[in-house]
Amino acid sequence: MLDVGVIDEPAAAAATLDPVRARLLHELASPASASTLAARLGLSRQKVNYHLRGLERHGLVELVEERRKGNMTERVLRASAQAYVISPAAAGPVAPDPARSPDRLSAQWLLAVAARLVQDVGALLTAGTRAGRRVATFTIDGEVRFASAADRARFATELSDAVAGLVAKYHDESATRGRRHRIVVALHPSMRHTEEGRDGA
Repeated sequence: MLDVGVIDEPAAAAATLDPVRARLLHELASPASASTLAARLGLSRQKVNYHLRGLERHGLVELVEERRKGNMTERVLRASAQAYVISPAAAGPVAPDPARSPDRLSAQWLLAVAARLVQDVGALLTAGTRAGRRVATFTIDGEVRFASAADRARFATELSDAVAGLVAKYHDESATRGRRHRIVVALHPSMRHTEEGRDGA
């Protein structure tokens, strides 16, 4: 079972958004049969089997074992991942594109860049899993409380200058064996501490 499964096909994404199938995926964090799931969810075994076949078709659940019960064979399944993320690639041509609104101070551009981040890292994770290799990444996540909008603006300027300096120091266009890496730095109001009625300044 994967820690995180990346979904990049529209049909598979639609399957995870169905309430019954989403509940089945949650229940299948531990292996279970259709009969067990039907009892837990209060559904008929036939209906559960129908939804399980749909999930299995998209690789979202996998067979753990088959048990013989009388003249029947009981299939035990589990989710193929502990959690799933839907890549913007599943949205096809309507996925956010940073090139369509390149305003680095707009929330729309931040969302588009974040969507590209999910799509790129998702593709790298899928390829790395298939090859049995880890993906080299680095993440910083933190919070800062600004006294004023002016302080926030000064912070953004200083941060931008610092990152630009580091990029200039380490970027080597002539490195024949070098590999490009994308760097994303974002600043937005924290949802945990946003006070009701505040404008986020």
